Amino acid sequence: MLDTGIKAPDFKLSDENGVFHSLSDYLGKRVVLYFYPKDNTSGCTAQACSFRDFYPQFMEKGAVVLGVSPDSVASHKKFKEKFNLPFTILSDTEKSVLILYDVWKEKSMYGRKYMGVERSTYLIDENGVIVKAFSKVKASENPQQMLGELN
Repeated sequence: MLDTGIKAPDFKLSDENGVFHSLSDYLGKRVVLYFYPKDNTSGCTAQACSFRDFYPQFMEKGAVVLGVSPDSVASHKKFKEKFNLPFTILSDTEKSVLILYDVWKEKSMYGRKYMGVERSTYLIDENGVIVKAFSKVKASENPQQMLGELN
């Protein structure tokens, strides 16, 4: 994970509609930047739907929620529509931002090693500085945890 107190690395990624977003577009707002492995899987769906359910409270606190995974723009579009997700989902098929934010890790399942996204969330302040960093977050609990961090 990247250290707290440092400037969050800027990036430019495409959303579910093919529109590009940069982290610097959100200066002046707090950003909850969450990285997840794959659209339409049980944990990722639970996390996204929980962010959806708490989204009005994130807005009340002046925070922007951005999800990032290595899935394609088309996959994100279907995922967002299927679950009525009100926040932006960014596609990092090249894995450049996943690597930049140190969430692309070696994982193991049933003894097989592979590279994948370690579910992680960063809270970035209005000046673009990382104020909190959480790795190996619990999918369904992460959105409520992040709301608590915004107080």
